[in-house]
Amino acid sequence: MHAARAAKRAHAEAQGVDEQFISLMVERFYASIRQDYLLGPIFAERISDWPWHMERMKTFWRSILFNSGEFSGNPMAKHMAIPGLEDTHFVRWLELFYATLKDLGPQPEGAALVAERARAIADSLLTGISIRRDGICGSKAGRNLPHV
Repeated sequence: MHAARAAKRAHAEAQGVDEQFISLMVERFYASIRQDYLLGPIFAERISDWPWHMERMKTFWRSILFNSGEFSGNPMAKHMAIPGLEDTHFVRWLELFYATLKDLGPQPEGAALVAERARAIADSLLTGISIRRDGICGSKAGRNLPHV
């Protein structure tokens, strides 16, 4: 394992963010997504194989939090293909994400690490969608997304 990857993983694990935490976080988060009034229908329309999606999301979050390099895909393209996504969807996604973190109760530093990454992802996706739709004036679309 590359030294930088090992250091990033060790840093996350020292804050309670290990593979077991990531797995539990993804399971609980998507359970809340599936029940959500706003996001549940969007996911239900697009995901037929939930076990596969869950494993994919665990791989994604390990890549994000450990820099593991195991995820390949294009989340931006997947989200751009969903018509009508707006800031309200990303705000709700973050609210559910933050609630999941609160329920899991990791160390404060671990919660902050994961929450910051989640917010950066939401900001990036919302901004990409907004720029595509509105041009350069969409470049600050994520500035009002909530922080943990």
